[in-house]
Amino acid sequence: MAGMNAMEKKLAEYKCDTNEAICLKLVRFPEDIEDESTTFHPEYSHQLFGDDEVAFGYKGLQIQLYYSAGNLSTLFKVKYTAKVTEKFDCVQADDVESKIREVIPGGFSCNTDDFVSLLEKEANFKPFGTLLHAYKVHSVEEGEDVTYQIYKADMSSPGFREYHERLQTFLMWFIETASFIDVDDERWDFFLIFEKYNKDGETLFATVGYMTVYNYYVYPDKTRPRVSQMLILPPFQGEGHGAQLLEAVHRFYCTSPLVQDITAEDPSENYVKLRDFVLVKLCQELPSFSTKQLSEGFSDEMVTEAREKLKINKKHARRVYEILRLRVTDMSDEVKARAYRLEIKRRLFGPYKKNQRELTKMMKCLRPEELVSHISQMDTQLQHEELEKSYQELVGEYKRVIERLARA
Repeated sequence: MAGMNAMEKKLAEYKCDTNEAICLKLVRFPEDIEDESTTFHPEYSHQLFGDDEVAFGYKGLQIQLYYSAGNLSTLFKVKYTAKVTEKFDCVQADDVESKIREVIPGGFSCNTDDFVSLLEKEANFKPFGTLLHAYKVHSVEEGEDVTYQIYKADMSSPGFREYHERLQTFLMWFIETASFIDVDDERWDFFLIFEKYNKDGETLFATVGYMTVYNYYVYPDKTRPRVSQMLILPPFQGEGHGAQLLEAVHRFYCTSPLVQDITAEDPSENYVKLRDFVLVKLCQELPSFSTKQLSEGFSDEMVTEAREKLKINKKHARRVYEILRLRVTDMSDEVKARAYRLEIKRRLFGPYKKNQRELTKMMKCLRPEELVSHISQMDTQLQHEELEKSYQELVGEYKRVIERLARA
């Protein structure tokens, strides 16, 4: 038994955290390849390496996936300082190379010199599709404003299919439940952000992030664009690009009379925060969301104007109203604060009222011991506590949106 423990300890030395082992780069200049400061790592690797996110059989494992900044030409190399088969004949190491090949498309380089030669062709890379929007972000590092552009593309653009195959590999590392889409379905729209930068006097473009949107059919003659995937690559996160992208996409669909409203598929918590900010920013300009209108409560006019002008559905319009109403409410005024609190709680209380209706139905068909169990689950005091907790959390979220709007 002691011998087994010693063996297990030795083998444990050959386990590597794949989130640390996988090294990603967006390379603009040859010197970036050896610059550790340009490296970033996945948030997730479970889809390839299991729930433990561990690769067995190596010491000092490094899986290099380096991409040229624009066209995303790929360098793929696997390095390690020791392999378990060098010391233990009867133990097999994980085939990490095959696992990575499952998600990256062919045509990658395994040789650094070949990859550097591809960098020289980056000057020929141009964004795909139609330019929708351009904006600037001040770079402290560069000491000047940097220009970014948002494009709408589709599979008819020459070279875009292959480019998208390389781009979508990032989803596996940064979206927990990511999956690749069927790009042959013509109902997909693609939106991309690129940074313009200079290299040796030439203007080049670097990939910043992207969004995929699926156009669902709505009877009889409408569509409902649904955001499916959205990713801003890590070197560009925290600079406001997500908000720029989402707003540009909203404005694009708003121009179509065939669009019913815009939704999202299984939105993450971060996406909901982003959507709150963008929708509030858009709606605050609408007449029905004026200070006077807000003080009079949520109205049909708000629902109609948000839907017709901005393709926002009733649920999201209500949330926008609550955020803007909080912004114009003097919460130090006890009467106004109470009126706001009660209005929000009345909406939040909806699910609890539904539970009460269900309980009334249950009373007619449940045995006494079953009824007691359900009544205890719906204890009134507990409901009030949960309601207050939900209210405070919601107001906290709303305040963060309001603070971001003040900074915008």
